[in-house]
Amino acid sequence: MSKGLSRREVLRTAAVAAVGVPLVGSAVAEQQRKWLHSEPIRFGIIGVGGKGWSGMEQAAQFGDIVALCDIDVNPRAKGMAEHPKAAAFTDFRHMIDAMRGRVDAVVISTPDHVHAPAAAYAMRAGLHVYCEKPLSRTIWEARRLQELARQFKVQTQMGNQFTSHNPLRKTAAAIQKGLLGKVIEIHLWTDRPGGWWKQGVPRPEAKIAPKTVDFDLWLGPSPERPFADGYHPFSWRGWWDFGTGSLGDIGCHNFNLAFQALDLRDPISVQAQTSGHNRDSFPAWSIVTYEFGARGERAPMKLYWYDGGKKPPQELAPGVEFGGNGSLIVCEKGTLYAPNEYGGDPRLLSGDPIPETDFVESPGHMAEFARAIKEGKPANSNFPDYSGPLTETVLLGNLAVWADGPRLEWDSKRMQVKGGSKEYDPLIRPTYRPGWAL
Repeated sequence: MSKGLSRREVLRTAAVAAVGVPLVGSAVAEQQRKWLHSEPIRFGIIGVGGKGWSGMEQAAQFGDIVALCDIDVNPRAKGMAEHPKAAAFTDFRHMIDAMRGRVDAVVISTPDHVHAPAAAYAMRAGLHVYCEKPLSRTIWEARRLQELARQFKVQTQMGNQFTSHNPLRKTAAAIQKGLLGKVIEIHLWTDRPGGWWKQGVPRPEAKIAPKTVDFDLWLGPSPERPFADGYHPFSWRGWWDFGTGSLGDIGCHNFNLAFQALDLRDPISVQAQTSGHNRDSFPAWSIVTYEFGARGERAPMKLYWYDGGKKPPQELAPGVEFGGNGSLIVCEKGTLYAPNEYGGDPRLLSGDPIPETDFVESPGHMAEFARAIKEGKPANSNFPDYSGPLTETVLLGNLAVWADGPRLEWDSKRMQVKGGSKEYDPLIRPTYRPGWAL
């Protein structure tokens, strides 16, 4: 270690390199060094296990982990071993109240049903918020988080990491500038659920919760039910009360390229066919059709979503073997294919290169959040301008999944299904248990 540099400074310098920012020879690099080596950002981590662990490790590159919160003793203890100076909590509300003035930002990696209550509580306390995808479990919550971010003037970022992937940004810019002609239609697919978690299944048998888990806190805002295998720590995604199915899990990644290119907010309708479901567990598979009206120079268009093993018609990409996840964007001048759930590594089926164009490069996803806190320039996937509207679009598909057949016309301004039906209202704006409202 060089004399005069602390271990933290060495690690932060390495972090700059890791997110693709050159260490010498540019004004940008000098700017990055200044905010990385200034007063460290103090992070609180809400949800330490699973994705929370990688979020914590990424945040540690840009600041200090001063507080850890998890309803499960085991991941919390593991986090404390990694960050022994951090205060530990079971309830994020207690953490935020107790750490006022000693924490600057939170990283939220809980199940979907706790995202919005945790993010709202943190923003009301004046904290900057990084929240994993999807931003919320319901459409109204996504809209409310946009409003709170503006009201409390905090920096925000959603964990759809490939928003900051420069090849995706370049391709989105080429589409946006019309270099591939008009977009005709979009097809997105994922292999979730199936081998990842089960859907379209009956509720599991009730059991006594492990002593290491505070299951009442895990339930948070959702209706009471007994503990069972298949909720904590992972398979909650397939249950309507807790998760958002495959759309919520992968949609905020898989929609990303098209959303960034075409500003796919405010669909005018959605319609789905599914394997059928009991409205407790999501269906085993679904195909959802989104309709978008004209927006600026963007013509009306449709987007098709497939999950649970369903895939687009093969004739859209002759000779291409569709993997478990991917996207096709059919344009006048060629069809773009991205062979994974992130929109990464996009290429034209013709073999031609994607047209060169200018775009705003990213230093990395967590780096954008840290820079936003330090400099006040919002991260690209901030709640009001990007990730909130993206989440609304993605989650609207779940109304169609619930309906399983009817075409639902959508009033985005009022957040209502047109026609006066109240059936979908609880899916749009949930009712919370006492103590958990936004």
